[in-house]
Amino acid sequence: MKSAIIHEWLVTVAGAESVLQSIHSLYPGDIFALFHDPEGIKNTRWQDVTVTASMLQHMPWAAKHHRIYLPLFPMAVEQFDLREYKLILSSSYAVCKGILNSSDQLHICYCHSPMRYVWDLTFEYLETAGLDKGLKSFLVRLIFHYIRMWDAISSKRVNHFIANSKYIANRIRKCYNRDATVIYPPVDVDRFRISDRRDNYFITISRLVPYKRIDLIIRAFNELELPLVIIGDGPSKKQLMKISKKNISFLGHLPSPQLDEHLRNARAFVFSAEEDFGIVNVEAQASGIPVIAYGRGGALETVVEGQTGIFFYNQNYWSIVSAIKKFLKNEDTFEPLIIRKNAEKFPRSRFEREFRAFVDNAWEQFPYK
Repeated sequence: MKSAIIHEWLVTVAGAESVLQSIHSLYPGDIFALFHDPEGIKNTRWQDVTVTASMLQHMPWAAKHHRIYLPLFPMAVEQFDLREYKLILSSSYAVCKGILNSSDQLHICYCHSPMRYVWDLTFEYLETAGLDKGLKSFLVRLIFHYIRMWDAISSKRVNHFIANSKYIANRIRKCYNRDATVIYPPVDVDRFRISDRRDNYFITISRLVPYKRIDLIIRAFNELELPLVIIGDGPSKKQLMKISKKNISFLGHLPSPQLDEHLRNARAFVFSAEEDFGIVNVEAQASGIPVIAYGRGGALETVVEGQTGIFFYNQNYWSIVSAIKKFLKNEDTFEPLIIRKNAEKFPRSRFEREFRAFVDNAWEQFPYK
């Protein structure tokens, strides 16, 4: 069967691209994306892969600021002509599940999340962007209103949904009134190893964007005056550096060997976002270090309270302070081997086995082959 793979945008390599890697290795079809940035994926496995980009590719500032074209995303994804493909696989956290297809095409969507900023995070987005009042706020709310309607309608174009967690399966049911099968995303567990030493710092790894709530972690460590290492980059970096005391270090984007070393030598990993799954939480556990995480979203499915980490249940810095103090009292009770064993539930081999079984079974039962 001739297959097409639809990905939101291929401009950097993160968790969604790890899923794409496995999907493409299992079903090596043609790749389509709203945006494609060859520089952003240079020296990765994607640099020599042919990608068909959307009509938005050549818009001003598209490579680095593609999200400003959000109002045009639905129209752009509908312009891909996929008539020659019998199997369509979408890896979606925004609009790519909304591609046009006919009744004799099988469309399976691996959904990382329904669009956060138009469903769950609308008010947080408006507030952090300074768009909670005024004419601009009205226009953005109007755009979000119409995108929500398109998003719900376009969900009917999908034959089968796969969710990356039980949390997202519930959101798919709420937003789209569709059932979804849960297949946890792949984690390269074997890449990480346990260290025989611990340095005196805590660590977080993240894109530096508002919804990740790195500001709360910073305020907590400002209060505690404990060493914190932040790995990652993003538009919020300058603002976050301004509010940080000297005990907090920003290392930016690091190559995998350096990142892995910093991770395995840390005392604990701190995570403050309400995430869909949270691959980095599993990577931390694969390194044998405990996770101090916000107790909502996918973290509840990957972290075991008291065995592999500690939860805090209010998304504010005082709750993080309390959780870290609790960790400090119980630090010696966490066993690296037990922590890593929990991470070993999520290897890439498991994802690929379950994903292939699902797709092959769906194709076998599809009546219009």
